[in-house]
Amino acid sequence: MRVLICPDKFAGTLSAPQVAEAIAEGWAGVAAESKLTRRPLADGGPGFVEVLATALGGTRVPVETVDPLGRPVTGEVLVVGDIAYVESAQACGLHLLSKDERDPRAASSFGLGALLAAAAESGARTVVVGLGGSATNDGGAGMLAALGAVSVDKAGAVLPYGGAALAACERLDGTAVLRGVRLVAATDVDNPLCGLHGASNVFGPQKGASREDVLSLDAALEHFAGILARDVPGCPPDVRDLPGAGAAGGIGAALFALGGTRESGVDLVRSATGLDAALDDADLVITGEGSFDFQSLRGKLVSGVAAAATERGVPCVVVAGQVSVGRREAASAGVTETHALVDHFGSVEEAMAKPAEGLRALAARLAAQWDR
Repeated sequence: MRVLICPDKFAGTLSAPQVAEAIAEGWAGVAAESKLTRRPLADGGPGFVEVLATALGGTRVPVETVDPLGRPVTGEVLVVGDIAYVESAQACGLHLLSKDERDPRAASSFGLGALLAAAAESGARTVVVGLGGSATNDGGAGMLAALGAVSVDKAGAVLPYGGAALAACERLDGTAVLRGVRLVAATDVDNPLCGLHGASNVFGPQKGASREDVLSLDAALEHFAGILARDVPGCPPDVRDLPGAGAAGGIGAALFALGGTRESGVDLVRSATGLDAALDDADLVITGEGSFDFQSLRGKLVSGVAAAATERGVPCVVVAGQVSVGRREAASAGVTETHALVDHFGSVEEAMAKPAEGLRALAARLAAQWDR
């Protein structure tokens, strides 16, 4: 039997390659003769660089940078030929903060600027920036500051980092330096920067913003969009309304201001990993993510895999940490059946503590059921 294993990460526990390996181990223990093809996946969020490195090879260059609160962390730049890949979540990720530390009013994208600078110094002609899973809501102001375009107030004083301070931004002092590289924002988020569907309203609450915070942050981003359009040479005048401008707390808008374009993170990874050819050669597809919920049905990676499998008449099984989608809804998305670690172990705590063990057990059960 030809089995394609193409999961996303299980956030907070296992990377996508680790999930794929655990499933493969469990299946092979029961049906060793099966042909198992691993294609770990990611969108633009956490795991973007690791998945691309697994698929493309290249050189992973470690870069010392800072997290959303300015603490030292190590990120990396993946260099493949004349293209460099950077993952914003390595410097701006929500997973870098404890729940008590989450505050988009103060979180900064400064660390991403250090990664971009390193990518530009690598000699790459194109830098692809994976956007997703951020703790920030600063419109990329921190990133721009790290590159040389610093936000200042009426007195010319440098603004504190974070989204809240942007309300007092008078201008950008200096110019972002990127050695002429072409920028690509890899994201499947099409939200604009501001408004009801903007970065603050849609993603702010999960980053720790109260309703009052959301309103003030949205107003600050709207003000900052005007600064970008006026002070960044070549910035699109409608930058605030561009699809994807609200990605990663508005980092998308800053990248567009610098001349960047937008590509689908899922499509980019799909192409790099050869997913379509692997789907054409599969008898069964196994995909998954940490939580298979109703957001998963709205264009996220797992639903995209299920739809592609359905187009080919191939059954698609979803394994997840938790499943909150009903059978009917899952079936309408092309999912044949779902399995959850929480159901296997009986508790969220145990599922979080032993995800690889649980995935191996679920995969062994699937092999016994599906391999004929």
